[in-house]
Amino acid sequence: MSRRRHSDENDGGQAHKRRRTSEPIEIEDRLESLICRVGEKSTSSLESNLEGLAGVLEADLPNYKNKILRILCAVARLLPEKLTVYTTLVGLLNARNYNFGGEFVEAMIRQLKETLKNNLYNEAVYLVRFLSDLVNCHVIAAPSMVAMFENFVSVTQEEDVPQVRSDWFVYVVLSCLPWVGKELYEKKDVEMDRLLSQVEGYLKRRVKIHVPMLQVWTAEKPHPQEEYLDCLWAQIQKLKKDRWQERHILRPYIAFDSVLCEALQHNLPPFTPPGHMPDAQYPMPRVVFRMFDYTDAPEGPVMPGSHSVERFVIEENLHCIIKTHWKERKTCAAQLLSYPGKNKIPLNYHIVEVIFGELFQLPSPPHMDVMYTTLLIELCKLQPGSLPQVLAQATEMLYMRLDTMNTSCVDRLINWFAHHLSNFQFRWSWDDWADCLTVDLEKPKPKFVKEVLEKCMRLSYHQRIIDIVPPTFSALIPADPTFTYKYIDESTSSLPGYPAAINVGNAIKNRASNEEILTILKEVPNPNQEDDDDEGESFNPLKIDVFLQTLLHLAAKSFSHSFSALGKFHEILKTLTESDEGKLHILKVIYEVWRNHPQMIAVLVDKMVRTQIVDCAAVANWLFSQDMAHEFTRLFIWEILHSTIRKMNKHVQKIQKELEEAKDKLEKQQHKRRDSGDDEEMEKNSEDEDGQLEEQIERLQEKVESAQSEQKNLFLVIFQRFIMLLTEHLVRCETGSVDISTPWYKNCIERLQQIFLMHHATIQQYMGTLENLLFTAELDHHILAVYQQFCALQL
Repeated sequence: MSRRRHSDENDGGQAHKRRRTSEPIEIEDRLESLICRVGEKSTSSLESNLEGLAGVLEADLPNYKNKILRILCAVARLLPEKLTVYTTLVGLLNARNYNFGGEFVEAMIRQLKETLKNNLYNEAVYLVRFLSDLVNCHVIAAPSMVAMFENFVSVTQEEDVPQVRSDWFVYVVLSCLPWVGKELYEKKDVEMDRLLSQVEGYLKRRVKIHVPMLQVWTAEKPHPQEEYLDCLWAQIQKLKKDRWQERHILRPYIAFDSVLCEALQHNLPPFTPPGHMPDAQYPMPRVVFRMFDYTDAPEGPVMPGSHSVERFVIEENLHCIIKTHWKERKTCAAQLLSYPGKNKIPLNYHIVEVIFGELFQLPSPPHMDVMYTTLLIELCKLQPGSLPQVLAQATEMLYMRLDTMNTSCVDRLINWFAHHLSNFQFRWSWDDWADCLTVDLEKPKPKFVKEVLEKCMRLSYHQRIIDIVPPTFSALIPADPTFTYKYIDESTSSLPGYPAAINVGNAIKNRASNEEILTILKEVPNPNQEDDDDEGESFNPLKIDVFLQTLLHLAAKSFSHSFSALGKFHEILKTLTESDEGKLHILKVIYEVWRNHPQMIAVLVDKMVRTQIVDCAAVANWLFSQDMAHEFTRLFIWEILHSTIRKMNKHVQKIQKELEEAKDKLEKQQHKRRDSGDDEEMEKNSEDEDGQLEEQIERLQEKVESAQSEQKNLFLVIFQRFIMLLTEHLVRCETGSVDISTPWYKNCIERLQQIFLMHHATIQQYMGTLENLLFTAELDHHILAVYQQFCALQL
């Protein structure tokens, strides 16, 4: 529109000229829109739409062939949920224009090589699946597809390559078979049998130490938590036993069989999988999330069994819809609910299971956690009569299975449930969960309810939580988030720091300078100092106590007041926390004053790390200290720790990026100078610039090394503390002949797994150091197993 309006404002002749140049662009946009929207809701049948579109594209091929090729290659990669619609379209075009079919196949192979080179393995899966379905549309000859699959499976014979590489190539082949298995078996049964027996041999010898680390539940009942390749293999075996009969894939090409079977087919060019590169990032293994079976959806259509290939196809398509539309929750919800063939399956159950499967995926969900919350809210709005009931049933099931649920997944469940409740007036049948009141409060169920209410309070206010929960739940209701000030009034005047606290408070109110405040603090007695110690320079906890308690008390009104107070007195705080003990003590004081307000603790610690009042290692040491032992299993502790690790990682990445940019700049300057052959004066200036850049690079190099050393130290501190805590627990249990599996132990060992999983990319850089210093062969096997599972993830 803007293009046209712009041209209308010009004088006559110029306007016509502009309009002519924009015409091809308008036609290209129209072609893109037609191709992308085919297969969506329409008054005409899909078959007639496809036939009409094939006619339009055929007519436009002489002028817009490259554009059409580009669009079709893009939809093959980016709209996998409409795979068979587009393969049919390509089949119809190939039947009308054989050369175009050949060019499309070549373009797809080029694109496949490119995606593999760029580590885009998920997109590569969709491209191979698209090529395999072209066999059904008589575009590609079956023998050449089997040859490609054989080359893929041959990767399992490679030596010294990570298991995840072989896994990916086997997965690609198996995941294409629901679409093309029947056709390939009819044409090449002997070769296919040989191929599948090779796959079976590989699956039998695979190492699966990593599986426990990726399971949402430790219990195998009521649903086994299977590794993704094992599950897919069982589904393919059943499909083969059923003579490759599959009843769920939409296959529009069947209607055009008489046209397509006349078409000439193309052979795929020989495709050799690219060799393994050290920087290749293969997809991590997964565990298939199972929550429902046919007994959970008693009314309506029956849910396919977990080993039926229909289950794989439905879940795969729902995942694809979410992947395509996740940024637009309304579109995503509408697309999920208008899934083809929805009348043959209990769609709501499948959707809820797939969404929770993604939310709980370890090490991390494919998309940000909050997306799943907004998507479920949108689905509830679109299907108010049925979806909320399924979601409530799912929540109830998740609550019942909390005892065996992975701690990382429990965290995500807490965050999702609190956010969800906040959108529905916090209505929930809390009395149904009264069983959590009769057990130890450290057990998973009461802990879950307590954390949910804590999060709900962050999204509302304290009195609201008291109002929504039955009085019987009072033990689980979070404390009123008020400030605890040690030097509150006369009654505390006997405390050693009381007079100084009054003076500091008055000085802050009277806008005294930093020097004046530091002079007042000098008078504070040091409980660590002996009477005859004249130095007076040792660490003084009372100074920090008096100043920070008073400052935060005056700024307790809001987050903003507290931030501004820390900013204003940053210099004093830096002076007080020069030593490591000072850094630890400042964190201890924050906890003491805000112990009833975990969110405030989290944001203040975050602020202090950002402004370098405390460092990341100090935060880790504080969280693992004896003072915080009673809070060790609380969610906010781990949110603070992960946030601190992320900050450290971002800091290192930022400096590394600056270093790379400086190196690139220097290289470009030198390259430019070599090419241009400057005169002497220019040469001298350039050398000066080079010298400055080289100095900058040297400084950045030192900063990177220092930051990496700090990062490595942070992980060493964290893992060392974990090992100490877990070893003490194991020795205590062994000495007292007590079962080691307490709720605390489960929480602690799974938190250790969580650190490994959430920060795996960074931790891998320091594997050698960790192995030499901490995770040695002498370590207790319970702790060492976690490290070995982590190592197995990337083998």
